[in-house]
Amino acid sequence: MATLTLDNVRKSFGATDVIHGVDIDVKDGEFIVIVGPSGCGKSTLLRMVAGLEGITSGEIRIDEKRVNEAEPMERNIAMVFQNYALYPHMSVFDNMAYGLKIAKTPKDEIAARVASAAKLLQLEPYLQRKPRELSGGQRQRVAMGRAIVRKPAVFLFDEPLSNLDAKLRVQMRLEIKQLQRELGVTSLYVTHDQVEAMTLADRMIVMNAGVADQIGAPLEVYENPQTEFVAGFIGSPATNFMPAGSVGVSLGKTVGIRPEHIQLTDSPTRLQARVAYCEALGAETLVHLRLPNGQLITVRQGGHLPLPSEGTDLWLGWHDAAMMVFGEDGKRI
Repeated sequence: MATLTLDNVRKSFGATDVIHGVDIDVKDGEFIVIVGPSGCGKSTLLRMVAGLEGITSGEIRIDEKRVNEAEPMERNIAMVFQNYALYPHMSVFDNMAYGLKIAKTPKDEIAARVASAAKLLQLEPYLQRKPRELSGGQRQRVAMGRAIVRKPAVFLFDEPLSNLDAKLRVQMRLEIKQLQRELGVTSLYVTHDQVEAMTLADRMIVMNAGVADQIGAPLEVYENPQTEFVAGFIGSPATNFMPAGSVGVSLGKTVGIRPEHIQLTDSPTRLQARVAYCEALGAETLVHLRLPNGQLITVRQGGHLPLPSEGTDLWLGWHDAAMMVFGEDGKRI
């Protein structure tokens, strides 16, 4: 178990700054998800914690011990990768035991640790199989088992579910969350998938072009985004943005309204729009409407409501409290 501190951590490649000073104190046993689009710096940040990338300035501490210059093996961390990184010629048992053997751990302790992890991960029937004989989900469990047997202070996950199909991703998300809770290991998890971030995180770091735009609990970030980027990235379907003046707001540049906060009506309200098309998803329906200026607006409504016909003119209404106002700098006003 361990705490993890990033103190004004920065990274530059030559004259190009890629991480612009990230600060966070991770509590013992906390699950932190680093989320953002491709190229935002999330994997670079994780690799700096792992010791696979040097840092340009700032400090990384594990249990208050500075590890800036420490080699990866000296940091007591374990990493789970996107591509599993299993040895194809080794059995599941040998893959899970490999790091312990390199560390010259006694054989009986290796056997006990692997057996314990295999039971936890429901891998006991597969210990003598090769990776090619396993499904994608089972291979990912083996990769996690290899990390668990090391009893690390910190788990690092680098997009571990991105190679799995949608149904298996949901299942593995639940398993990872339950596993982390049972083990109580401090964890950093990188993903570009905001659904994974929302469902897994105790707190999330939303990265935007090397900057931690917002750090907070998932619902806090969703309900109270501090920047226009965060409001647009977290949430599916995405927030609707309109020029402030077009909806009668004199302060700020842009107004954001989430799709579920807009109501459709026949009576004149805020704005009039024409139904472009509808997506009936069962429990909910997404209605896409086009404003007179050509902009598309998405409205989320219950699937039990009748589908509006394409080409119908409707009015959009919302409460003032639903509006998020952002300034010229993209920050929440």
